[in-house]
Amino acid sequence: MTTTAEDRTRPHAHAPEHTPRMSLAKLAPEAYKAVLALETASTKGLDPSLVELVKIRASQINHCAFCLDMHTKDAIAAGESVERIVQLGAWEESRHFYTEKELAAIELTEAVTVLTDGFVPDEVYEKAAAHFEERELAQLITVIATINVWNRFGVATRMVPGHYRPGMYKS
Repeated sequence: MTTTAEDRTRPHAHAPEHTPRMSLAKLAPEAYKAVLALETASTKGLDPSLVELVKIRASQINHCAFCLDMHTKDAIAAGESVERIVQLGAWEESRHFYTEKELAAIELTEAVTVLTDGFVPDEVYEKAAAHFEERELAQLITVIATINVWNRFGVATRMVPGHYRPGMYKS
């Protein structure tokens, strides 16, 4: 971890950075590339800001620090406000920060990410279907599924947050 002038003036040192368990991209490159291709295909035709909000919300739920680091930085770089990103964790109490379409996507993200009831409630799906054309809704569901795959990779392999720079993985 790089030490900054600000870090040196703080009275307490930060905890040490953990070590990743493995590099999934190096050890399972075909699987990694397949998910990357799915990622690219899933976002076509969707509003980039909406996509980042969905990725951030799923990553919050799944406790994926690496993905939170990446997608909050990407969202800010794309012009998303810090305020909307911060409020995303409490979106139900902060509904006025989001459009009805964004709220439907966020609610669908939660339902697809947390399948503890074993299904996505009809009312959640219908609300999303009212705001998205069928093809867009299919893309949105694919985005949600894909970020959940990335979250599981990140959490299982203990990917280290803090080093991502917006666009660093774009070719």
